[in-house]
Amino acid sequence: MSSVSTAPDVTSSRVQPRGPGSPMLSPLGRQSRGRQLRDHLARILVWLAFLVALAPLVWILWSVISQGYHLLLDSGWWTHSQKGITARREGGGAVHAIQGTLLQGAVTAAISVPLAVLTAIYLVEYGRGKLARTVSFMVDILTGIPSIVAGLFIYAVWVTTLGFQRVAFAVSLSLVLLMIPTVVRSTEEMLKLVPNELREASYALGVPKWKTIVKVVLPTAFSGIVTGILLGLARVMGETAPLLILGPYTKSIATDLFGGYMATLPTMINQDRTESLQPAVDRVWAAALTLIILILILNLAGRLVARLGSVRK
Repeated sequence: MSSVSTAPDVTSSRVQPRGPGSPMLSPLGRQSRGRQLRDHLARILVWLAFLVALAPLVWILWSVISQGYHLLLDSGWWTHSQKGITARREGGGAVHAIQGTLLQGAVTAAISVPLAVLTAIYLVEYGRGKLARTVSFMVDILTGIPSIVAGLFIYAVWVTTLGFQRVAFAVSLSLVLLMIPTVVRSTEEMLKLVPNELREASYALGVPKWKTIVKVVLPTAFSGIVTGILLGLARVMGETAPLLILGPYTKSIATDLFGGYMATLPTMINQDRTESLQPAVDRVWAAALTLIILILILNLAGRLVARLGSVRK
């Protein structure tokens, strides 16, 4: 007597594949369609937010370039100063302001970069306890200080208390207060991104901690550190309030940091912005475009240095 098989028909119960045009009837299919819709909606919103954020930047760049480029095409803009040039008179250049901006930026970086990098190394590699928390708290306070407050503080110390004159070096001291917190925080984050395995491998080979930091940690984070330094430098090069308080403007070329007046691009813009005459207005736009170009060149140079100096994998 043959027995009747009661095993289920696997082939009949097997789920048949859906074709491209088959409706999504299962609950899982309905969820997938909803997820796809939400994904497309989120993508559209992100692109719209990006375009909204990009529109003011494009507008500003177009306004500055379209109204200031023609003076930059004149070689005299890069070789002459504004000495003897009045608001009604066309001509002159911005070499005095360019030199002053670069000189003050270089002095500011020379003072703030070592202090900021060493502070970041202390907070990441050595900082423990109340002292580290106090240093971190003070850096946070410096981050929120307005530029005019930094200028007034240096004025109170340099001019009122010590009795010195308003000179370009005092401007650099006020810009140091603005640059240090930016460099500290960016350097601190880059050092934290260095894998602990690299430090532990160096310690296992008997390398001292200070040499591990110099030979392993800093080269690994070099690219990010340079980027943070450039961000801080780009910020201070465009500041105006400390320059108005501590750095009187001059139309002549001046390179002495302790010799009194010195021109910069922000103070050159401020000097001519109150004039309604067309020659002065053109110089304002040209000086603004020159400042943008200088900051752009610094960023490109920093990216190149970071790429050449980064650790090869």
